[in-house]
Amino acid sequence: MTTASVSLPRMSKLRSKLRENSRAKYLVFAFIGLMLAYVLVHDESFLINAQDPEWQHIHAFRWYLLPHGLAGACALLLAPMQFSDRLRRRFAKLHRVVGRIYIGGVVIAAPFGFYIQYFQERTGAARSFSFAAATQATTWIVTTLIALAFIRLGKVEQHRRWMTRSFAIALIFLEVRVVLGVTGWENLGGNVSETVVWACNVFALLAADIALQVQELLRARPVRAAAKVAAD
Repeated sequence: MTTASVSLPRMSKLRSKLRENSRAKYLVFAFIGLMLAYVLVHDESFLINAQDPEWQHIHAFRWYLLPHGLAGACALLLAPMQFSDRLRRRFAKLHRVVGRIYIGGVVIAAPFGFYIQYFQERTGAARSFSFAAATQATTWIVTTLIALAFIRLGKVEQHRRWMTRSFAIALIFLEVRVVLGVTGWENLGGNVSETVVWACNVFALLAADIALQVQELLRARPVRAAAKVAAD
């Protein structure tokens, strides 16, 4: 039996592990897609219903909400493209352009989001909600700018890590609405909603680091398999 014939099954196993890693990433983004669909139907349906009473609620700050919503939507929808290894390798220029749009979206959406929440204090919103919005806006901008600084220095791995943290903070927008809507806690008053907002803020970076650790473990498996194939 030749060396080539012995290594073929091992190479096939290596390719299978790489496909498993890709499937895990696709499952994560599919779940995020489901959260987005839920929020669009449950919380943002007023966008296609001119008679929805929500329009009266947002009327006072509508011109702040417009840039916040558009920029935030661009950031949230384009971010998953940045985590595609295949897209990054084949279309490096597109990857850079989308990255710039994401950064622009963050820089616009984050401060407007804070100001909108602060503006709503005039209608009775608690000051603590404004502190939560300020926390989210600050961490979103800081993590994004750190990711930008690292890629400008040519440190790709550090850039990837901080982009993961930035995206985790962006997902707070979906997570809060999904948790409150699915559990029905949105009907239990402002204190419960505030608790969920703070909980999502606190656990966002932790969740990002857990995802990074899991990703490293998954990536290490095919690397070890490749090293074993090469050694044999």
